Amino acid sequence: MATTEASVRAALESFVEPNLQQTLAQAQALREIALAGNRLRIGIELGFPTLGYSHSLQSALQAHLRAHGVDVPLTLELTSAIRPHAVQRTLKPLAGVKNIVAVASGKGGVGKSTVAANLALAWAAGGAQVGVLDADIYGPSQPLMLGLSGQHPSSPDGKLIRPLHAHGLVAMSIGFLVDPAQAVVWRGPMVTQALTQLLTDTDWGQLDYLVVDMPPGTGDIQLTLAQRVPVAGAIIVTTPQDIALADARKGLAMFEKVSVPVLGIIENMSVHVCSHCGHVEHIFGAGGGARLAAENGVTLLGELPLDVRIREQADSGRPTVVAEPESAAGQAYIAAARRAAAVLSLRAQDRSALFPKIVVEDT
Repeated sequence: MATTEASVRAALESFVEPNLQQTLAQAQALREIALAGNRLRIGIELGFPTLGYSHSLQSALQAHLRAHGVDVPLTLELTSAIRPHAVQRTLKPLAGVKNIVAVASGKGGVGKSTVAANLALAWAAGGAQVGVLDADIYGPSQPLMLGLSGQHPSSPDGKLIRPLHAHGLVAMSIGFLVDPAQAVVWRGPMVTQALTQLLTDTDWGQLDYLVVDMPPGTGDIQLTLAQRVPVAGAIIVTTPQDIALADARKGLAMFEKVSVPVLGIIENMSVHVCSHCGHVEHIFGAGGGARLAAENGVTLLGELPLDVRIREQADSGRPTVVAEPESAAGQAYIAAARRAAAVLSLRAQDRSALFPKIVVEDT
């Protein structure tokens, strides 16, 4: 049977994009189909960062077309259109920032800050404009992880603070403003006020994503922050063992209470591969993140390894996505970030900019 544009379109429209888990027809992602002789060119637009994704997507599309009887060389033109998405109804989006994504955990010690840094760096590597707000006032980790320890932001106009730059993104943390050797001994209201100021008094510029590395736990501070920060979606980080999953459930409940959609679960320290013999071991148990996601009707965004190099790279100021993006761990972070951004792209969009502002003036 001859290959026609109609047969190509029918085959392409049935292709399920792996991150969206939707067909290209459902996602309305097809922008161009051009069949000229024995050459096919297609254009696809996705709502998440796509730099570095073309090769694997083109291979999957080529295999899909062959399975549907279309065997012609394919050229893919892949573009990205990251749009702002709705936040809590009681809050207004932050000017210049399309999407704020909170990375949270029910308890400390699950690697939340490492995950937050690598997710942000993966989005930046994918071509997005990204910022990181270190909201852990008592124990800021991002200055060390991003290689910014000892540096201080400036404020040329005395009003807004310019964030620091690292590895293609911008970052702000209380750790840039206080002596790292001194403990921050503040009560809850002071912490929430400090975070609010860091968020609103920073000149973020134009960002596609602002990643907020939340303090661990689900107490009054975390709840207040979730109510005050205009968040488009949240990611819950957990480890596989039952005690961590129990606290992660509380994190899910907290975001549900303040009407923040949970984009999904990331299971950290999922499996350990021995660096000497290659033996694979589930030190903290297996399948906990998948069960938690299934029980709560959310997406399992990724299962990340327990690897000493991840710790070493974060401590050196060059997280895995920067230090070894092609490693198994680096690819796991990149895949989880792409999946999270894809889930966010399916959420309701912020429509406030579509309506004109009406100003009533006295005459």
